Amino acid sequence: MQEFRGKVAVVTGAGSGIGRGLALRWAAEGMRVAMIDIDDAALQETAGLMAAASPDAPQLARRGDVSHAFDVEAFADDVFDLWGQVDLLCNNAGVFLGGYLWDRHVEDLEHILGVNLWGILHGIRAFVPRMIAQDTEGHIVNTASVSGIFGSPLAGPYNISKFAAFAATETLAGDLVLSGSKLRASVLCPGIVSTNIATRALHRPEETGRPLTDDQRFVTEMLIDLVPTGLDPAEVAGIVLDGVRAEDFLILTHGHHAESITSRAAELTTRALPSVVAYTCPVRGPSPLQGGVAGGNTRIVAPPIAVHRG
Repeated sequence: MQEFRGKVAVVTGAGSGIGRGLALRWAAEGMRVAMIDIDDAALQETAGLMAAASPDAPQLARRGDVSHAFDVEAFADDVFDLWGQVDLLCNNAGVFLGGYLWDRHVEDLEHILGVNLWGILHGIRAFVPRMIAQDTEGHIVNTASVSGIFGSPLAGPYNISKFAAFAATETLAGDLVLSGSKLRASVLCPGIVSTNIATRALHRPEETGRPLTDDQRFVTEMLIDLVPTGLDPAEVAGIVLDGVRAEDFLILTHGHHAESITSRAAELTTRALPSVVAYTCPVRGPSPLQGGVAGGNTRIVAPPIAVHRG
């Protein structure tokens, strides 16, 4: 996909972070932009920013929960009813939830898989068949994470959801080529980006799961400390634009992660537990099984193992 002006872009999770950055960038490229987010106030803020920065860009904003198939299908109907086409689909909505995997309640796992995996699957099912039927060039970008390439301790629920998002996108990309479709697909695997994903995890509404346990609070607060060092979402949006134009399957935001992929593959061939990868800088640290978690140049001791009942 090379031409953007006049085309239609869809962005989920557009109320903040990478989603907001993508929505604003597509509007700046002259696209018509349809947005959905569960946080209506944040979504309207994005809509206001878009109107101010790109006053000529048509927009559609709908509140919705991407973990619910009905919400995504109704949103897709609205977009196609209004503009008759979708050329660029960004399944971006995501949440963070960490902690020791064995201690997570069903509600926790359903919540994160509902947004990070089912949100993508609902988006594919609601939009892609009609995009294929258009028989025009187009692109799907699914946001995973480097946590979908490199496993890390104390982030099991998030890792699982993002590995699954990566697998879904790889399968989608292969299916599109095999079927002869003109569409292509990319998986966005950002490192640390300056968003509110960690803050929202720390103060999530009760209806999305149980209160944070000590291990969850530990890893979430550690992420909150890292986030300010991350890339600006606007910069990520530019990287995505370049990746779509190049038809790259894998879109990385930090250059050293390519080297880390090579190192991980080499370690796996030895059947060893791969090293913990630094998400923000090319520093690799000890495995948590050796007593600590690496965070840049700082060695952080994890909270003691605990099992919570109830």
